[in-house]
Amino acid sequence: MENSTSVPKEFHIWPFSFSTQSPAFILALFTVIYLLGVLLNVLIVTLIYLDKQLHSPMYLFLCNLSFVDICYTTTVIPKLLHMLSSGNHKVSFRQCFTQIFFFFLAAGTEDLLLFIMAYDRYVAICKPLHYRSILSNKVCSICMATIWFCAALNSFAITVPTMKMSFCHSTTIHHFYCDAKALTKISCAGKELFYLVIYFELFFFGLCPLLCSFTSYAKILQVIYQIKSRDGRKKAFSTCSSHLTVILLYYSTAALVYLLPSSKYSDILDQFFTLLYATVTPMVNPLIYSLRNKEVKTAVMKLLQFNPIMFLRSTFLS
Repeated sequence: MENSTSVPKEFHIWPFSFSTQSPAFILALFTVIYLLGVLLNVLIVTLIYLDKQLHSPMYLFLCNLSFVDICYTTTVIPKLLHMLSSGNHKVSFRQCFTQIFFFFLAAGTEDLLLFIMAYDRYVAICKPLHYRSILSNKVCSICMATIWFCAALNSFAITVPTMKMSFCHSTTIHHFYCDAKALTKISCAGKELFYLVIYFELFFFGLCPLLCSFTSYAKILQVIYQIKSRDGRKKAFSTCSSHLTVILLYYSTAALVYLLPSSKYSDILDQFFTLLYATVTPMVNPLIYSLRNKEVKTAVMKLLQFNPIMFLRSTFLS
């Protein structure tokens, strides 16, 4: 048992009970996950920036999703890699709560962004003639600014109560990063305000966006089934199936972290499901969108034939 303290100067991260047995394998695995995730998401951002045919609201939101996914993994994995490679599992008080802030910032942004992407598909399929007027450049810019602002407020509202918790039993966090839920397990006081805030957060940034997204897709399916042409139905559904897959993958894994009952395996399960929605999902999102999207595939082929000199010349001449 560690010395009692209410305001610790540092925490001790204990990631994966089995990491001491095979640190080299864990280090290599997370290095691959991080590099692959960043490279794939940077590729999506690059494609959307270079290809003017992808300068539409749908791809603006996808570009932001890729940026958020980069932030997601960068908030967690680099520090984990440092701990695994150096053997130093100590994290300062300031570093811990900075990581918590940016983690919830990325999580809140992704929650709202997935909803606005579902709404984008609803407008595109159910109100195609009014698509450009409803989701104009100005409206999209306001939406993105509002999403980031609300996510920042939400993250601040979660981080502050977490900082006010007292840690008088232990300063060892059984997780692979500074997780707020893991901190409550070693806290002896001050958890009430945190739980109150997290319940509001789960409702407004979890349940509400998810229900709104499902409502959008319910209306989309009604319109699709009314299309007489089989090819038309297939084409309409393919435009939103990728995003629906991402929503189901993200929310199902994230929900399990908070809904699973406490047990002797809860620490391992929390780490496993957090690993899925915070590191693996951001890595596979670009693959899901690119493999099922003809426009993205076309943009990839254009990028392979990309001539930087011609691009700079056309940019300056225009």
